[in-house]
Amino acid sequence: MFHNDPDAARTAPEAGDTPPPESRSASDAFTATASDPALTEDLALALLKQSDLPTQALDRLSRNRGIMKSRKVKLALVEHPRTPRHISIPMVRHLFTFDLMQVALTPVVPADIKMAAEDSLVNRLERLSQGERLNLARRASGRVAAALLLDPEPRVIHAALENSRLTESAVIKALMRRDAPAAFVSAACHHSRWSPRRDVRIALLRNEKTPLPRAVEFARSLPPALLREILQDGCVGRTFLSAAFEFDFEE
Repeated sequence: MFHNDPDAARTAPEAGDTPPPESRSASDAFTATASDPALTEDLALALLKQSDLPTQALDRLSRNRGIMKSRKVKLALVEHPRTPRHISIPMVRHLFTFDLMQVALTPVVPADIKMAAEDSLVNRLERLSQGERLNLARRASGRVAAALLLDPEPRVIHAALENSRLTESAVIKALMRRDAPAAFVSAACHHSRWSPRRDVRIALLRNEKTPLPRAVEFARSLPPALLREILQDGCVGRTFLSAAFEFDFEE
């Protein structure tokens, strides 16, 4: 049996080819090794570095209770490009918080697996400590950072606004929510990256929590025709209505 030689993985057939007898033997060896109760973490991780590892071997590995106690092996199995979805997606939900973050940020991980990891992270945010949320706000994917814009702690909000993966559309979407925290609205009003952007300013004018002085400043920076349009669509905050009286709308 193939117990201790990770280099044997080099003999695996190319995906889609008809494997010769010696390649079939290598595939069988992979599967047998993945099923071995005595499989070590190092050998399992070596196997999982092979991008063309047979699906059957990945399935057997997921059923190997001894090796699946390893956090590193579980993470590598989720990230492997050939792991079947019926294995990887349920397994995502049991990963540690920062392993989920890694999955969501790893380029080679399929989009649906990344989304499952982000879903799991967002769903557990309320149970995480402030320190963990602060770390995620700084380092996680844009979608997770966007969820943390609604955090009750100002430090977490500020960190999320600084996240390089956060998008303008996510900031605008958060500003349009009725439950957007006042601390987030205020931070967005004064943020050097976000507050100069026209669409962000429009979203801030629509938010009733925007401070009046900033609303007046933002309104004055926009074309009068656009201000009239914002007023006419009816989706404006009381702050904007107050700001509207600070100047006229003549072109």
